[in-house]
Amino acid sequence: MPEHTRPARGMRDFLPEDVRRRDYVIAVIRDVYQRYGFEPLETPALENIETLMGKYGEEGNKLIFKVLRRGEHEAAGGVDLALRYDLTVPLARVVAEHRGRLPRFFKRYQIQPVWRADRPARGRFREFYQCDVDAIGSRSPVVEAEVCAAVTDVLRALGFTDFVIRLNDRGVLTGLLDAAGVPPDQHAAALVALDKMDKIGPDGVQRELERRGIVSPALGATFSDLAALGDGQADRRAANRAAVDRLRDRLKSQADAAAHVETLARIVALAEATSAGEHVKVDATLARGLSYYTGAIMEIAVADLAGSLGGGGRYDGLIGMFLGEDIPACGFSLGLERILVVMTERGMFPPGIERAAADAMVTLFEGEPIEDALRLAADLRARGIRVETYPEPAKLGRQFKYAADRGIGCALIVGADERARREVTVKDLDTGEQGSVPRDAVAEQLMSRARRAPGPRV
Repeated sequence: MPEHTRPARGMRDFLPEDVRRRDYVIAVIRDVYQRYGFEPLETPALENIETLMGKYGEEGNKLIFKVLRRGEHEAAGGVDLALRYDLTVPLARVVAEHRGRLPRFFKRYQIQPVWRADRPARGRFREFYQCDVDAIGSRSPVVEAEVCAAVTDVLRALGFTDFVIRLNDRGVLTGLLDAAGVPPDQHAAALVALDKMDKIGPDGVQRELERRGIVSPALGATFSDLAALGDGQADRRAANRAAVDRLRDRLKSQADAAAHVETLARIVALAEATSAGEHVKVDATLARGLSYYTGAIMEIAVADLAGSLGGGGRYDGLIGMFLGEDIPACGFSLGLERILVVMTERGMFPPGIERAAADAMVTLFEGEPIEDALRLAADLRARGIRVETYPEPAKLGRQFKYAADRGIGCALIVGADERARREVTVKDLDTGEQGSVPRDAVAEQLMSRARRAPGPRV
């Protein structure tokens, strides 16, 4: 393949079957989020550079795609815009900008692409969609429980059963770092290192901590011990209780951290009243590297996938960076590309999801009036039927082959004989059978056939 025909590294072209899969997943996500009362929101692809910088921590700032003003260089201060890194910071800006027009409890979902100057890998791209759901205005743990439930319902509707929603709290992590002797000014760097646990393992995290100058002999032992919390328990609820009890014992002398443990316990209890109950797992090793989290943090783990299908948490201070006062907020982001990768590899899409873009194709004959074929196609489209017209007269065999290769199930033939009888010959390209149908009955026959076809129409 010529190099100049390829898209930029880490970005992709989406062919029709790719778009159909993506649209199917987005439709499921949108339907679930709307059932929970979330409203749609969209924001621009470009944000002011100062809107994004300083919101994602050291690692995140490095991955922001900056846009140079024409003819200028970054070193000369020529950057004033950037492609959005995520959908959360733009949401915080929107809340600050439009607060007077938004309800007291603002619940929104947003499904749009984001861009990161990351190293491409399996399921990891530089341009990808995020599917966010956020609730603004309440500190109640009901918010976390419902966010976990909404995400659970999405994954179940898509066919996932083996996922785990890992749950922790930034306040708990702060207490554990304090107990391990990590100075407060090194907490952010320690969390960035700990966030790589599932990618590089305990030994890799230890090397990363040392590289960052964090010397804490107790830290590695602390997190190795916490990683085993709940192991050996017969069920998820018993494991969560054991993990919370251990955290209570470890952090009982730290009032703030102890309060975060109780919030964590309350979220677990509330989640058990929802569909998320059997999927939530307290995991005190979960860190999440973004610096804006202030309370509960969550991440979805799926077997056989390095990294996660999504994550989120509480960020009560982020909106305050724009507004000057803290506004409670909590949300979750699903990674659409990773979901698509796993579903494709596992064959999870329903039968028929890659159906052609048309239910039937109208054929054309040499010397016959094309206008009549176009009128038939127009009449059927007006009834909601997807119809393609073969663009030029050709042998019927060639037209049938084209339609079959496209996955179109029916060919419609209107020659001189059919026009004289006010009929249409309908040829089933799957079985080879054909028959004449009154012209005013063709639409109903095609709709009946579509209802019998497997899989959803997307």
